[in-house]
Amino acid sequence: MLIHLSSWPEIDAYLKSGQVLAKTVIVPIGSNEQHGPTGLLGTDWLCPEIIAHAAEKADETILVAPTFNIGMAQHHLAFPGTITLRPSTFMGAIADWVSSLARHGFERIYFLNGHGGNVATIEAAFAEIYAEWSFTPEPWAERPPFVMKLRNWWDLPGVQKLCEDIFPVGHGSHATPSEIAVTYAAYPDRVKTATYEPKIAPTGPIRDANDYRARFPDGRIGSDPAQATPEKGQQIIDFAVPALIADVNAFANEVLPVA
Repeated sequence: MLIHLSSWPEIDAYLKSGQVLAKTVIVPIGSNEQHGPTGLLGTDWLCPEIIAHAAEKADETILVAPTFNIGMAQHHLAFPGTITLRPSTFMGAIADWVSSLARHGFERIYFLNGHGGNVATIEAAFAEIYAEWSFTPEPWAERPPFVMKLRNWWDLPGVQKLCEDIFPVGHGSHATPSEIAVTYAAYPDRVKTATYEPKIAPTGPIRDANDYRARFPDGRIGSDPAQATPEKGQQIIDFAVPALIADVNAFANEVLPVA
């Protein structure tokens, strides 16, 4: 079930259904930023959305929230089309999403992330949310009525290895052929081609926007995205979907210790 394509009575019934996953929701989260000369700007939010939506089609008990599609991308701002939030804005928005979902009774909130630059800030947001409960006046033993989990889609069991097996050379760390292939599988009419040199992009540190553009003029880091094809992307999606379903079920069934 997709929240944005459901009515409120349907979500209410889902929460009251008693299913194993009835109190669990997946939030695809990413960023809107440049992905080299052939990558879609939405790549980092499209990948988790594509995989989460495919999981929802494969398992009708899966519930997926609307995609959180703007994240931490200041270092890409020298490339047109990039949109970013400040860390404080991003953290505040995550807290509001969690509070909104928790108010309705969701107890397990699973963030499926598509952008490495989001990780530190999402984890900081989790820490702030938990701190609000820890600093609440007595009874301190009361736990928050929800738990949160962050999982990068490429960190689902076996997925990163599969990507490296498919692209043993020129996978890199940004505008990778694996992430671009996933978007091409879902949007084959949006496949891009470009001529670029060198074939495999350089690597280096990531700092401010102008420094990034000077180091990586076409946006790639260590990658050769010309290897991406819709067929390879579908192979990755097909592998990631059962891994996601298993991971979400394990999270939903996690036994919390008694405070």
